[in-house]
Amino acid sequence: MTNLENLRKQAKQLRRWHREGYYPVAQRIRASLPTYAGWSDPEILARPFGLAQAQDLLAREQGFDSWAALVSEWSAMTIETTDRDSSNPRFDGAFPQLFVRDVPAACAFFTERLGFVVGYLYGEPVFYALVRRGAARLNLRFTDAPVIDPELARRDSLLSANLPVAGVKDLYLEYQQAGVPILQPLRPQPWGVSDFIVEGPDGNLLCFAETLG
Repeated sequence: MTNLENLRKQAKQLRRWHREGYYPVAQRIRASLPTYAGWSDPEILARPFGLAQAQDLLAREQGFDSWAALVSEWSAMTIETTDRDSSNPRFDGAFPQLFVRDVPAACAFFTERLGFVVGYLYGEPVFYALVRRGAARLNLRFTDAPVIDPELARRDSLLSANLPVAGVKDLYLEYQQAGVPILQPLRPQPWGVSDFIVEGPDGNLLCFAETLG
């Protein structure tokens, strides 16, 4: 999870961007906060937007129902984080970027077939998006030509993203029932994981893996 103090700073930045009329913020607000569903960008930017709302927005983008739920989860990690040497940089996650030729269609694939939700959309027409499920985050970026040859990707299993999963067998069965194109069936690997690979939009290969034992 992203550092809590960093999220507090991001919430303040969101408020500043809202006051300055920055349109991408309006799109994030509409995508994450149900109160603003159906509102236009100018309508959202014209209404007050407080720190609590900015914090709730960030919490929802992290996969929580509210800021309070996020803080509660973070508090449970306090002992672990306190024991770390604060002078050492710590990675809080990674957001792989997938290149696709149709961002809305890619979002539909991830939401309707892979169980993700859209974090936000950007652009008119949309050329950038974030999708999430649990702690997993994937950025979808428009490109008008394939970045890599899909046939080459299939032949050599060139992955666009590797997503750690708890309960990979259940996820595999879920995706089988949903008719997701599975390139490699679920199987144990010599390096200590059980994984499977699906083919996403524009030949992007996604590996879902769980550590054995």
